[in-house]
Amino acid sequence: MQDSLETVYLKIRTNKFYYLKFILEGYDGLAILSSSGIQKDIVMLRYPVEQRPTLFPLLASIAKDITPYTL
Repeated sequence: MQDSLETVYLKIRTNKFYYLKFILEGYDGLAILSSSGIQKDIVMLRYPVEQRPTLFPLLASIAKDITPYTL
């Protein structure tokens, strides 16, 4: 199944990691969140391609709450 997952990296406020994790866990099978290991404010989201129509609008709707920049 891991081969069928796409990956996107996001820059978020470090104190919002668990908030984002909590939101994603509310959608069973939507995405897997982990720290990227690149730097502490970059996270990695892996998701099934068929979940893209749900995931990206959800991320857009909470972007102002999790991003370190004013949008």
